[in-house]
Amino acid sequence: MHRAAPEGFQPHDRKSPLTGPWEPLYARKSKDRVVLGLTVATPHTNSRGLLHGGLIAAMADNAMGLSCGAVLARDGVPSGGLVTVSLAVDYMGKAEIGDWLEFDTDFVRTGRTLCFAGAMVTAAGAPIARAHATFRVHTSSSS
Repeated sequence: MHRAAPEGFQPHDRKSPLTGPWEPLYARKSKDRVVLGLTVATPHTNSRGLLHGGLIAAMADNAMGLSCGAVLARDGVPSGGLVTVSLAVDYMGKAEIGDWLEFDTDFVRTGRTLCFAGAMVTAAGAPIARAHATFRVHTSSSS
């Protein structure tokens, strides 16, 4: 079941082999964040038919990294990309097939070489997970 995305969300334009099977994915972009969203479907679930925690971790990581990139771009900081250094997820609830999920980065702190972020994951508007991550900022001259 794929319901229409809420207002402000567009098809996510950043594709990867990992997230390909989870399509359709949606994004709502602003100068300080990229909020990702999807409707829970069978490919997102575990053997009990509930949203898989691995999807939560991967999508939260993706949203936070993209949000760090948005803040770096907004602030005019050149970046050759970001790599996850650490990721922590606290699971607080569940989601079922048909629920709308949002991965909203609500904290970003950038530095010269590191970026810190925090995100809330909601299902049908209720919090189900909280994530924190640290990213290494690569400049075009670093390896």
